[in-house]
Amino acid sequence: MTVRKCKYEDILSVSELEKECFKGESWSYGTIASAFENPAYCMLVAEEDGEVIGYGCTCTACESCDLENVLVAEEYRNSGVGKAIINGLIDDAKERGAEKIFLEVRVSNSGAMRLYLSCGFVGVYARTRYYSDGEDCLVMQKVIGRE
Repeated sequence: MTVRKCKYEDILSVSELEKECFKGESWSYGTIASAFENPAYCMLVAEEDGEVIGYGCTCTACESCDLENVLVAEEYRNSGVGKAIINGLIDDAKERGAEKIFLEVRVSNSGAMRLYLSCGFVGVYARTRYYSDGEDCLVMQKVIGRE
């Protein structure tokens, strides 16, 4: 498995993976393409045997970075792919001068929460009825500082 910068030709695969993993609330192909073209965003993909099996995206502005999306194809979950993507995104955020990374996660998504906790994120507060279906989210952060 390799984690690398997303290429233009990966956008369709990323879009399909979004639909598969985030049924009903996925980013559209156009949104992914816009993020890809925006220099404030970093998009990484995890690849196995030429197939995109995961991806992650951040947006960095000044000292703050938002972890927008991290997703892994179901058959590759709990195998270190998500952690490798997140670590790559953290490295990129540090290079861009970010001091903190924030993310939002559904309170029902215990698997994602375990992953984020294992990467050093901590819960800071909840947003009630954040998602379109009324579910709350937990806002998490990781202080990365400047090294």
